[in-house]
Amino acid sequence: MTTDGEDRPPGAVDARFTLAAERTMLAWLRTALGLIAAGVAVLHLFDPFGAAGTRTALGVSLVVLGALTAVTGFYRWRRTEQALRSGGPMHSPWPIAVLTGLLVAVAIGFAVFS
Repeated sequence: MTTDGEDRPPGAVDARFTLAAERTMLAWLRTALGLIAAGVAVLHLFDPFGAAGTRTALGVSLVVLGALTAVTGFYRWRRTEQALRSGGPMHSPWPIAVLTGLLVAVAIGFAVFS
């Protein structure tokens, strides 16, 4: 018997944890879509600024960062689901640190070149 008084077969996961993991995955996807939309806006709506190619570099950086965010979110969701099912350790936060560093680099690029 589990701590909440329900019987579950071995390896079964409380649906609340699975649904929370899915909501987190959707948050990663919303963030990815926002970054991709920002990159497209930079590429197609901003007038050229700074040195030649700056707008393209920053716009493409945002689109790539958005794609990396989506992939990272999926990877973390799969790892979380596996950890919940197996009772294994949760994943490390290093992908979040890497994405944060990349986003800061893009923000500095906007500040310096705009």
